[in-house]
Amino acid sequence: MVRSIRIGSLICSGLAAEEMMREGSNTRTILGRRGLARPGKAQRGFTLLELMVVMAIIVILMTIATAKFEQMVVRAREATLASDLKVMRQAIQDYTRDKECGPSSLDDLVSNNYLRSVPKDPITSQTDWVTKSDDVALSPEQSCYGISDVNSSSDRLSPFTSTPYSSW
Repeated sequence: MVRSIRIGSLICSGLAAEEMMREGSNTRTILGRRGLARPGKAQRGFTLLELMVVMAIIVILMTIATAKFEQMVVRAREATLASDLKVMRQAIQDYTRDKECGPSSLDDLVSNNYLRSVPKDPITSQTDWVTKSDDVALSPEQSCYGISDVNSSSDRLSPFTSTPYSSW
């Protein structure tokens, strides 16, 4: 006859139940971390497979986080570039309208308080902006010409828009 024994919510039957009844084992020696264990041999710790799975999951999550972080850094640099170009172009226009002559360099904008300082290009990390001079007058009273536009000196492409930073 096959005996069955109930230990908590676990029902054990067959040879294992008979062996437990014969040995008079209690539930502490019978139940291990993973269910039934041999009496007197408690299982401790994690298996190598479990540790490898956890490590693999951690590596995957770190890879995803690193890629996202790098994308956010590039987006922040691009936003800074766009903002700096907008401010410098506005300063060039304001200088040209006020003085009726375009600035000869970006330092003229600083010395006449149109800019606090010439910002660093966030892509190249230097103040090596490319300036353009045109013979286009912003107003009919303009008597001389100077810088009319400014661009980044970087020859790299934006990974998001696939346009060169020098064309922004």
